[in-house]
Amino acid sequence: MTDSCYHIPVLLKESIDGLNIQPDGVYVDVTFGGGGHSRELLSRLGPDGRLYSFDQDADAELNIRGIGEEGKEQNMEQDARFTFVRSNFRYLKNWMRYYGVDHIDGLLADLGVSSHHFDDETRGFSFRFNAPLDMRMNKRSGQTAADLLNKADEKKLADIFYLYGELKTARRLAAAIVKKREEKPFTVTQDLTDVASQLLPKEREKKDMAKVFQALRIEVNHEMDALKEMLKAATELIGQGGRLSVITYHSLEDRIVKNVMKAGNAEGKQETDFFGRIQSPFQLVNNKVIVPTEEEQQMNPRSRSAKLRIAEKK
Repeated sequence: MTDSCYHIPVLLKESIDGLNIQPDGVYVDVTFGGGGHSRELLSRLGPDGRLYSFDQDADAELNIRGIGEEGKEQNMEQDARFTFVRSNFRYLKNWMRYYGVDHIDGLLADLGVSSHHFDDETRGFSFRFNAPLDMRMNKRSGQTAADLLNKADEKKLADIFYLYGELKTARRLAAAIVKKREEKPFTVTQDLTDVASQLLPKEREKKDMAKVFQALRIEVNHEMDALKEMLKAATELIGQGGRLSVITYHSLEDRIVKNVMKAGNAEGKQETDFFGRIQSPFQLVNNKVIVPTEEEQQMNPRSRSAKLRIAEKK
């Protein structure tokens, strides 16, 4: 499996350039995925540089052996500068301590779900296929989307669809799910789409259905909590002059990233000094978010909602 069949890396040059790579520096890619960003980052490191790449999905690990320059196979496992960490990035701080790393020079995060996950008919990430309602990034642990739909109370389901899907029909959808599961438990994606399609406005049914699936995926994988924990650890680990380069795809995660970069915390609570100046561990490198070019968006539809933010540690 190569990164080309997994997914095309979004904002590749911009996100890696944003890290201001030091050849002998220590870097972390917390979202290895197809390996495209990691491979580019590694190509810019000297013999004394180090790269640690995280991914909790066993499928991603297969991409360590990928295609490098000039179409040649490039097995990153054989590169002494590279370490793959099969783990959720929320455990960043623990793993860096395990490897004896007390500070890093930069961290990259591409927070989007890869096209590989949406195209895998067996994982339940997309409403395009009738598949088991799983949605776990880590197939080895945690509750599935089916578990959530069958066990969560109506209020919790409504909160999930409202907070993570920003759906106006959240309460009615939750009530309909609770009623339906009394007749028959939810097992496959078709069970969910049958219920949701009756409540979603026809003119934006596909867009809202995607939000239904997004909300469940975020809850199943505890994505917002994991993101907050990772960014807190990154804030502590990145040394002075080091960079944080993050690609987001929806407003919820973008808001958290923006808050951390501007205020130093996920909530965006700004602290000021005696002179009223905002106290933040970071300074923004790009005041305006970087978005993909028209050309990239045409070549890679996944990139259309991408936003890149870059900050430097003070």
